[in-house]
Amino acid sequence: MSAPGATILGLEGLALGHDEAAFLRAADPWGLILFARNVESPAQLARLTAQAREALGRDAPIFVDQEGGRVQRLRAPQWRDWLPPLEEARTTGPRGLWLRARLQAAELRAVGIDGNCAPTCDIAGPRTHPFLHNRCLGETVAEVVQNARATAEGLLAGGVLPVVKHMPGHGRAEADSHKNLPMVAASAADLRANDFAVFTALNDLPLGMTAHIRFPAFDTSPATQSAKVIDLIRQEIGFAGLLMTDDITMQALSGRYADRAQAALAAGCDLVLHCNGTRAEMAETVAAAGALSPAAALRAEAALRWRHSPEEVDLDALSAEFENLSHGTRDG
Repeated sequence: MSAPGATILGLEGLALGHDEAAFLRAADPWGLILFARNVESPAQLARLTAQAREALGRDAPIFVDQEGGRVQRLRAPQWRDWLPPLEEARTTGPRGLWLRARLQAAELRAVGIDGNCAPTCDIAGPRTHPFLHNRCLGETVAEVVQNARATAEGLLAGGVLPVVKHMPGHGRAEADSHKNLPMVAASAADLRANDFAVFTALNDLPLGMTAHIRFPAFDTSPATQSAKVIDLIRQEIGFAGLLMTDDITMQALSGRYADRAQAALAAGCDLVLHCNGTRAEMAETVAAAGALSPAAALRAEAALRWRHSPEEVDLDALSAEFENLSHGTRDG
């Protein structure tokens, strides 16, 4: 059986038409990712995820960005609205973040989603760009590690794959990588002692996402397309999991999508994430990415082995405990 494509692709709308289903079948992406444009109701979303897997002919992982705060694709009134991660971390601590992730996982699994592009493991600082600041989980290495670990473990307990991001660290960026390529001028020693240290402590988790950031201390290319930075992620940070790019349609990257995809894969990324764009742009990306490399295919299989049926719990009891924490009754 041939390996699937080295891509994760977005879907166009609320339902899968015949043409889009045929495109997906031919493209054979390893996984899919959903956005607000794909979400209307629980019943609709469950149909869409089932249609997508039927088109692919396998139980492909389906991801979403359900961090909380601004970055939350499933929203009230059908789903719970969550605080921004940094605010939640300050309010409820690691236990609250585990509960929150476990409850989020239950909501996601109920509609056929089994991957969450979280936790955001970047360190919030005084100059972190506002697009990212309150999506972080702390202001020190220790805070981010304990809060990210709790989030990842809560998702995994609920049968949802976590994606640690943005490797090797986005917190110092003062520009929005959706619009520009940030440049972080910190020294290699400073980065290793702080930003990179978070990901070293979380290097056992199954999936990671790169940052579209330039680190002159290591290379002139964005981290996503830098063989030197990807090697650092693999060797120094010690991350052996499946590594996907951040969305290659973001303006931090330049050139044709085919060139963006090939540069990322050549640098050592396993998967190209294409979230927004026309069918033609997606086809260009798919053709350039090709199939998963043998090494990436092994990492993909290993990542999927972390996906399992949710552990049986009393969700009402967990929800009540979470609400108590959220209203300031945390012990200690």
